[in-house]
Amino acid sequence: MKIVILGGTGLIGSYLKPYFEKQNHSVICLGREAYDASFDLAGTLNGIDLLINLSGANIGQRWSKGYQQVLWNSRVQTTQQVASVIKTLSKPPKRVIAASAIGFYPETDCAQPVDEFTTQPGQHYLADLSVAWEAASRELADKVLIFRFGVVLSTQGGALSKMLPAFKLGLGGPVAGGEQCFSWIHIEDLAHGFLFALAHPDMHGVYNLTAPQPLPQKAFGKTLSETLHRPFFLPLPLWQLKLLFGKGAQVLTLSSAVLPSKLIMKGFQFRYPTAEKALHNLLSSST
Repeated sequence: MKIVILGGTGLIGSYLKPYFEKQNHSVICLGREAYDASFDLAGTLNGIDLLINLSGANIGQRWSKGYQQVLWNSRVQTTQQVASVIKTLSKPPKRVIAASAIGFYPETDCAQPVDEFTTQPGQHYLADLSVAWEAASRELADKVLIFRFGVVLSTQGGALSKMLPAFKLGLGGPVAGGEQCFSWIHIEDLAHGFLFALAHPDMHGVYNLTAPQPLPQKAFGKTLSETLHRPFFLPLPLWQLKLLFGKGAQVLTLSSAVLPSKLIMKGFQFRYPTAEKALHNLLSSST
């Protein structure tokens, strides 16, 4: 199978490429150069079997008003650009998988989780961004599979890699009180979800790529500290988060209890369904 990954130079694309190649698929990963006027995007996409769109600037940076526009343009506008190119092709991609995020959902605590059958979006910037991004993604093909990612756990990048230095020093603690629900997924399960989708061509619409057991942020942090054999006591209050991340602090403070109901109904088996198993695997393999 010939696969093109847009936004393929980031954490997820860099993991998916060798993962797919081990299954004897041919994979091309493209970064920002795909959107340059000099790049032949039409020629690259024409006749391929699968297009995966992961394009989007890093959401874990400090947000200014200017950076919020960068987040928007790098997701919504680029996807609209790709859709325009696909409409000109004699042989459009046979299948399209597009990324989105669980930021789509309203805030919920761990006792009241939501899933794909919750259609009402949240009332915050991440929800607005997800709604617009998904609307653009649906223009990529007649039937598009949209994966809404939870927080992707990896030691090579993302939230966990940013947490590790402080936690390894014994300086970990609850973030903004720690009661907010934390929906996550091990990067290997995420990649396995993509491979599962390849084996099930009838999958389209929205599927959540989150582990089946979300938990309070405080509990996740404590599990991380215990896995590292370090104390868990130093809180990071909301005001410090806002100093560090600006409006981007909401990525860490929004409470998201999101379940992968449709994947489970389809028969998907998680290798790391609990935070304990995920962190033990990631941290034992990184040492």
